[in-house]
Amino acid sequence: MKSWLLNGLCLLALPSLTVQAQTPIRIGEINSYSAIPQFTQPYKQGWQLAVEEINAAGGLLGRKVEVIARDDAGKPEDALRHAIELSSQEKVDVLAGGFLSNVGLALADHAAKNKRLFVASEPLTDAIVWDKGNRYTFRLRASTYMQSAMLVEEAAKMPAKRWATLAPNYEYGQSAVASFKELLKAKRPDVEFVGEQWPALGKIDAGSSLSALMQTKPDAIFNVTFGADLAKLVREGNQRGIFPKVPVVSLLSGEPEYLEVLKDETPKGWIVTGYPWDQIDTKEHASFAANYYKKFKENPKLGSVVGYATMQAIFAAIKKAGTTDNEKLVVAMRGLKFSTPFGPTEFRAIDQQSTMGAYVGKLDLRGNQGTMIQWRYADGKNYQPTDAYVKARRPAAAQQ
Repeated sequence: MKSWLLNGLCLLALPSLTVQAQTPIRIGEINSYSAIPQFTQPYKQGWQLAVEEINAAGGLLGRKVEVIARDDAGKPEDALRHAIELSSQEKVDVLAGGFLSNVGLALADHAAKNKRLFVASEPLTDAIVWDKGNRYTFRLRASTYMQSAMLVEEAAKMPAKRWATLAPNYEYGQSAVASFKELLKAKRPDVEFVGEQWPALGKIDAGSSLSALMQTKPDAIFNVTFGADLAKLVREGNQRGIFPKVPVVSLLSGEPEYLEVLKDETPKGWIVTGYPWDQIDTKEHASFAANYYKKFKENPKLGSVVGYATMQAIFAAIKKAGTTDNEKLVVAMRGLKFSTPFGPTEFRAIDQQSTMGAYVGKLDLRGNQGTMIQWRYADGKNYQPTDAYVKARRPAAAQQ
């Protein structure tokens, strides 16, 4: 009788175990697909490739991986609405994504309040891991501080003493300028910042901004504009003869997403962070680029790398934790080592920022297309601040 009862109970348990094994691991992905398609479409293709590869290899924990994507249209309120829906109705295990910094901060706040793991793929603001950092938010891409530090290393070698800045007037632009000023003054106490312009994102009046900056007689300009604003700035500066006469140090401007738009207007000599995809010959990158081209019949962009690496980080955390329980995933993510097309990367425990770096070089023209020359890979771990610096800015509660 006891044996019959035990066997019956085991048989009853089998269906629930089978259902659990067959239920996919669900990742909720939120991004500005309609607002910034030049970056987010390659980004989407990057994570699609990663998901296809992991499922072809048997999935995670014996389960397939499924990504449910939502478009925030570049609006924090839309991102929050999607985050609530993905968590409560779709029952996703992890949230990921974000492009604009203000959207990323809104999602990070949601993650903290709802104890939901959020892997911020693209938002670059320092606040997301420092001043407004929390236990549940991890950031993949090199921050504004890190990329500014990479550029300052080059800017400090320039004879320029009088600097002007041009940046979009929201969190990303503000933190980028603040970091650049702080780091350059530390290396070159003789420099001074003589002018600044803060156009609204997507609404730059390039002529007026450049006129105002040039009235301050700068020796060099630090630029943080991107996308359509960058194209307008370059065109206006070229027509006025400002570029390449006035040296420019510029965040993100070497990324293929933007160089493809600039084409033969690409300003020679700008010192930039970017992604010279066609010149990188490492094993990790060659494999990724070949697989990406095979699937999409196009070459990768920076967004492609970010999308792919975001999923690689999440997969590695789930494997390490052996579960999708968010509390255990947070513990697994701190100090997590994982692979990316840029090489080995890890999330440092103190601020949950990854060490994935960026490429630093100069802009040039190859035919009628912009490219990067004299580039180097700047490993992110070499451009992160000290523990003491982070502790002074990151809430103590975020370390719990």
